[in-house]
Parts: sequence; C-alpha cells; structure tokens
Amino acid sequence: MNQQQRVQRMNIGIFAHVDAGKTTTTEHLLYESGRIRALGSVDSGTAVTDSMEVERQRGISVRAALASFSWRGVQVNLVDTPGHVDFLSEVERSLRVMDCAVLILSAVEGVQAQSEMIWNALRKLGIPTLIFVNKMDRTGADPEAVLAQARTYLSGDIIPVQQPLGSEQDYKGAADLWSGEAEADARTELLETLAERDESLLELYMAGGEPDLLYWKKYMQTAAAGGRLFPLVYGVAAKGIGITELLDAMTDYFPRAGGDAEQPVSGIVYNIQRDKSMGRMAFVRLYEGTIRNRDTVTNYSQETEAKVTQIRKVEGGRTEDVGALEAGDIAVVYGLSGVRIGDVLGRPDAVPQETKLAVPLLTVRVFWDADMDDHKVIAALQELADEDPQLGAEWLPEERELHIKVMGPIQLEVLDSVMQSRYGLKVTFGQPSVIYKETPRAAGEGYVAYLMPKPCWAILRFHIEPGPPGSGLVYESVVRSSDLLPQYQNETARRVPEALQQGLYGWEVTDLKVTLVEGNHHVWHTHPLDFAVATPMGLMDGLNRIGTRLLEPILAVRIALPEENAGRVMNDLVQMRGSFEPPVLQGERMVIEGRLPLATSLDYPVTLSSYTKGRSTFASAFAGYEPCPPDVTAERTRRGVNPLDQAKYILSVRKALQG
Repeated sequence: MNQQQRVQRMNIGIFAHVDAGKTTTTEHLLYESGRIRALGSVDSGTAVTDSMEVERQRGISVRAALASFSWRGVQVNLVDTPGHVDFLSEVERSLRVMDCAVLILSAVEGVQAQSEMIWNALRKLGIPTLIFVNKMDRTGADPEAVLAQARTYLSGDIIPVQQPLGSEQDYKGAADLWSGEAEADARTELLETLAERDESLLELYMAGGEPDLLYWKKYMQTAAAGGRLFPLVYGVAAKGIGITELLDAMTDYFPRAGGDAEQPVSGIVYNIQRDKSMGRMAFVRLYEGTIRNRDTVTNYSQETEAKVTQIRKVEGGRTEDVGALEAGDIAVVYGLSGVRIGDVLGRPDAVPQETKLAVPLLTVRVFWDADMDDHKVIAALQELADEDPQLGAEWLPEERELHIKVMGPIQLEVLDSVMQSRYGLKVTFGQPSVIYKETPRAAGEGYVAYLMPKPCWAILRFHIEPGPPGSGLVYESVVRSSDLLPQYQNETARRVPEALQQGLYGWEVTDLKVTLVEGNHHVWHTHPLDFAVATPMGLMDGLNRIGTRLLEPILAVRIALPEENAGRVMNDLVQMRGSFEPPVLQGERMVIEGRLPLATSLDYPVTLSSYTKGRSTFASAFAGYEPCPPDVTAERTRRGVNPLDQAKYILSVRKALQG
C-alpha cells in the first residue's frame, strides 16, 4: 500500500439552525487550520463558503459549500450547509455523503425546530455527531439551559467534555475536562456520566483511586466514533475562541473515512453546479475505488457511460486540479454530461441510504414579459431544477404556464436574484399556494374494460384502500401471468404512480394501497400501450366510487417571545386551527410549541415579528400531511382530460401516444 492510499480523511458536515453562526465557524476553522490567510465575514460578504452573489448580499448561505484543510495529519473535507429552512434540500443532499457532523447550537437560542429535524436525520443515518455551543459571550447565553434542552429534545447521551470559564461578556474559553485545568467537580461529573453507561467503567469508578484519564477518554472516543455518545464543546466563533479546541475534538472523536482505493468504483453525485467555462460540475463522494482524469465512468442510475475530463477541489470561487479522486474523498468531476443529483457512479453497493427532510409545500407560477423568449426562461428554470430537483419546474404547453415548487418566500427571492445575475432574465412570481394531497376515504374497487374503439383490449380491476399516514403509494398485483402477461402487468405498474398524480380534486393521491386483482388481455387485439390508457381510467373509476379526502401540510412550530405577548399568540394559534402544549417559561421568555396548518399560517411569522417588535422567534419544520376539516376545500385545475370522461380521454391519449 503506497503513501497516497494511507491518507487519513474525514468528511464533516456543519449543520445548524439559521443564525447560529455556522458560516462564521467554518471561516474560522479554515483560518485556524492555515487554509486561508485572512478571515472573511458573513456580514461583509467575504466568507469563503458564501461564493454566490446572493449569499454575499443577504448574508445567508443558500448552497452547501465544500472546503478542505488539514489538521493534525488528517485531511478534512468540510461541508458548510445552509441554515435556513427554505434551503433544506441542500442539507438533505449533504447529509448523505457525510461520515460525521458538527451541530452548532446558539448559547442564547438553544435547540430550535430545525436543530431537532437535522438531529433526527443524523440519528436515522447513524452519523457520529459533535455539538458546538456557539455565542457563549452573548447576553442571555445560558449553557446549562442549552445542555438541558439538548438532552431533552435531542439525546440524553450528549456529554460536555469541557467546562465553560466565565459567562456572557466575561466568557474566557473552556477548560478541557481530560486535563488538569478543569475543576475536580466538573471532571467527576463527566466520569460519573460515563460510568452510568458502562458496567466495566462503573466497577472501575466504584473501586476508587486515581482514574486513568487516558483510558476513560479512549472509551469516550470509541463511543463517539460509533455514534453512541455525543461530545459537547463551547466557543465564540466570531472571536476565534474555542476553534482550535473544536478542531482537536473533531480529530479526537470522529472516525476516519473508510473505503478501498483498489476496489471497483462506487460513489454518488450529491450536488450539481455550473461553471461558466467548464460546464456541469458534479460533486462526487467516492466510497470505493479511484477515478482519474480521462477515465470512463459508468453512471449506474442512467445506464450510461461518460469520460471524465477533469477532477478538481473547489473552494468558494477557487478551484485546484487534483487529477484523481480516491475512496473516502470528495471532489468535483467534470465531463459527466447529463448527470443528475442522486446518480450512482459505478456500483451501488457502498452508497448509503438517503433521508428525506425537504418537502416543497408551496407551488408558484412564474411570470415574464411578453417580449421575453419563453424558451430562455423555461431552459433557465429547468437548469436550476437540475441543480435542485425539488423545484420540479413544470411547463404546461396548452395553458402556456410555468410552475415551480418551493419551500418558502426567501427561496423565491434567491431565485429572482439568480435568474437576473446568471441568465439576465427578469421574472416575477405569483402568490404561493399550498400543495394539498388526497387520500381514499374508504376501501373499494375500480374497474375498466377498454375495448373500443378498436384495435384495443385491456381489462383491469383494482382494489384501492387507505394506507397509514406517510405511507405513500404501495402497489402490488395478485393477477396470474397466464391471465395477464408480465409485460402488460409491468406497463400497468409503471402507469399507476403517474395516474395518481391528479385525484378527484386535482392533487396527488397518497397514503393508499392499490392491488391489481383482475387483468385480461386479448391475444390479437391487445397492445402494451392499451394498459397505459386503461390504468388511469380504472383508478379514477375507483376513486370516484369511494371518494377522496383532502390532506393538508402541517408544521411543527416553536415560538419564543416576551411573556406579555403569550396570551395573544395562543389565541392566534387557536384562530389558525393550531394546537399547542402548555407554554414554558425560559428566563424572561415564553416558549410555545405546537402544530399549525401551513395554509392558515403562511404570513404569521411577519405578523408575529411586527407585534412583538422583533423580540420573537418563529421556527417551523414540516410535520407531515393530515386530513383537512370538512369545511376546508381546495381544488386544483386538472391538467389534461379527466379519465372519468372516458370517450374524450381515450381520444386525447391515443392522439398523444401516436404523436
């Protein structure tokens, strides 16, 4: 094994809620490690990882940014992810390729709804995580309250490995509990916490005597690297306090990236961006094997091959040609034409599962001036949808309308800016409307006998039944292949999800099980596309018989505000059809947690901020779809002909299929 293969690597994601100081922390990590010579700042628009014009202007991260540095002989790939909930899809994609994570909490705001959501995703993927409590010098900083919150909302296995020295403006740093500088009581508390979690350590502790701190720390390191315990450290990123200690903690407690450079290639494209001169940039995390310049790489997802033209490390606006990408590393690969986010390169074996966080809940129509070229606008938004598939840019040629899906208003402001700065196109957006869904009211059957006009023959009977909330669509067939040939069954299975994109009210039908219970074809008259025509008619027949109920998106919210405003907020929540837990007093602020329909609360954060004079915080996270009350109606204009009008539908579809 040569020296190159023995390089120790770590792929670390930096995650946090908005304004917790994430990009500032990243900037100081790069500076402290010697990777950059001068500190940039978010406020002045000079942060390395905020390379987009809109990021510099607004002082927020919009896109996950990759930076690399070395610390104590370990090569670190650091991904700074956006903190704002509108850009959660960037966080979701980054999570998939991280081996470990730093979750930043503000010592003032503590655990927010988004911190909780990211934490749950990290736990689901088993990613070792370290907590960095930032802004320890701020007025109102309360590390004990934040620790209590973190243990309540995140995990009881979060364990401080430092002792804060001083508080608020007098904060001086933190003492390492494994060294002699910390107070004996604080170290005893650490050892007792560990002893509670391991019988052999408990015996050792009960035996008394001077503890072997190296032995105890080794236990903590192993448990942290395995994602069983979560070390917590403190600091003030804006002043560089605690940054060296954070770097040391990362190398102490995080596992190294695995992978064998000699194995066949196995990797994933987790992000796509554009380079003005080089074209499509595919950000690739490689789990096994090696990719070199001019290699031909198999795109497993698309069953295609492409030749690599260049491999680069990218930081902000800077790039460096590295010539090769090895197992355990991340780099940008050029030359993979047509590649999409989520595409697997080589074998899929070593690529981990993904976790879904981002669910676009709003749909928006895009407008532009009559003298502007339609094709340019459509092409630009489809290119942006390549970079963020959640946008789902959809052009409706008959209506001459372009629609996109978004997470929130700030995303629209960013899209507006990008359309102007990158493409020179001025567009406007209509009022965002909530994306509802439908689900069957009861169990029942749908039937179709598609026998006219000849030549055609397709008979289908579906059993449709409601599924558990969040289950999506489950499809199966119990029809024998002697009754319906496999090729016809496959065509039917392929068309079921498409057919359920528009239910009785025009929304996607979800949380249901569809079973094909009867199917018939004709030896002479049947063509596979007959089942493409018949499937939507059979399903809509069933939905029309049993009916559907509307589902609406629900948000989990956490509102922190002055105590005197709590009564009005609780009244507001009731008026918006919300529910909430009894308020909790934290210092001088009241914290109210609850659930709210998105439809009734779209403008509420602005209203709340206005009447609390900016002294409140409103954090929300998607909590799932729930049935609407009977008096709520929401219908979407159907695209295309309704399969319930069978004669008209058959003619329109046959014409489209022939075309």
